[in-house]
Amino acid sequence: MQQFHREYKLSFGAGEIGTLVTANKNGDALRISFNVQKNDDEQPDTAKISLWNLSPQNIATLNEDDCVVTLHAGYRGEFLPMIFKGIVTYTETIDDESDHETYFEAQDCRVELRDTYVSLSYAETVNTRQIIIDIAAQMGLAPNISHNAEFHDIPKGYSYIGPARMALDSACASSALRWKAETDQSGGILHIKKNRDSSKQEVYVLSAESGLIGTPKKITYGGDTEGTAMQTGWEVEYFLNGEIGISDFVKLDSRKVSGYFRVKTIDMTGDNIEGDWLCKATLLEN
Repeated sequence: MQQFHREYKLSFGAGEIGTLVTANKNGDALRISFNVQKNDDEQPDTAKISLWNLSPQNIATLNEDDCVVTLHAGYRGEFLPMIFKGIVTYTETIDDESDHETYFEAQDCRVELRDTYVSLSYAETVNTRQIIIDIAAQMGLAPNISHNAEFHDIPKGYSYIGPARMALDSACASSALRWKAETDQSGGILHIKKNRDSSKQEVYVLSAESGLIGTPKKITYGGDTEGTAMQTGWEVEYFLNGEIGISDFVKLDSRKVSGYFRVKTIDMTGDNIEGDWLCKATLLEN
């Protein structure tokens, strides 16, 4: 992987129309600093981003209700992956003598999780798979169900009116499944899978050749819920790679450890003026 000639593209505004801030081949770009945090639980992924010397008009755009922000980051000559898309939840601008920094925070799928109330009614026996598909449709999300997810029938019908995320909690819990709402290149997605599983088939290799930095650190991770066993795994650091996502399977190949693991958390950080663009990830034995 080419680790130099870093590029980013950030847009913000209402819907798909807004301001575009981008790096170019001459290196002329506004300074950006970002921290994107992703996890495998039901909580939304988040981003903390700073931009320097935005115009007053652009600062005003960031302060509009439900302002959408999209961040792509990677390396010149490669596909520039989208590493975050979400709704701005907080902004502030800090002035000093020569520059001003605009800092903002954002959440993925904020509107879908915050605002969606669903109405469900089935007079006869219904399968939980159909219930989840109908919830996803009312949330405006495309369902992505893992190949080995198992569902069950609810006899004598089912009805519910209320927050979508509570309906998802109930439907998934009854079938021992987990859900995660996120936005990727294709749009909003509702992932449905077994605990400690993945909804993807690809396996990514993490090695020194593909960007792995330093020596993996062995960790023990507490169970996600009451009654679940402790898990062992590794904390790793690698150069920014937006293709590796939450719950993906990776093959870790280093002098200390070699094996297959599942991604539980990713913390992406970068600054186009100083330091490396990095990912810190928690990898757990499945």
